[in-house]
Amino acid sequence: MSPTGRIAMRLAALFVAPHKSRVPLARMAPTGYVAYSAIIDHDELFLGRNVFIDDGSILFKREGWGKMTLADGVIIFREVYLETGTDGELFIDDMASIHPRCQINAYHSSIYIGKKVMLAPYCALYSYNHGLKPGEVIVDQPLESRGPITIGDGAWLGVGVIVTSGVTIGEGAVVGAGSVVTKDVPPNTIAAGNPAKIVKKR
Repeated sequence: MSPTGRIAMRLAALFVAPHKSRVPLARMAPTGYVAYSAIIDHDELFLGRNVFIDDGSILFKREGWGKMTLADGVIIFREVYLETGTDGELFIDDMASIHPRCQINAYHSSIYIGKKVMLAPYCALYSYNHGLKPGEVIVDQPLESRGPITIGDGAWLGVGVIVTSGVTIGEGAVVGAGSVVTKDVPPNTIAAGNPAKIVKKR
């Protein structure tokens, strides 16, 4: 969206209550709605139609290649942090919603979030980890990854869920609040706990 477009959206927002009340603004224009206070520092960002990006959200690209795509109708609520970097791509598919203060870091491997996925507030997805070699300070060790993260269509992650690298959460799966997901979750199952385990099928 051009600077002029963002100013126009800011003016339109003056007459609408904050936060979720502004989501309909994104449906009024193909270019969607990007809050004036959102920070976008990403030269490989691709936005679909009617995307909503709320106040205080940050879309950032670290060094190296790292494409970021928000497909049609994606909703990014306030103070969400999205980052890509070397060998990491982030793709958020149609009508997915990322709720306040989630952090999604695609670095050293990619992250795919499917259609109509819901991430409740404070979820964290990291496609990398620090090395844990004994005798060396953690911050000095190289980053490593077990592979990409995939969240299947229609999945729902509760408040504060953490997903580690190399994990696939299947289509229609539900992950309970506060869970730490270190292994795959099959489609249409409910998982919970730290580490997350299958509780039952939907």
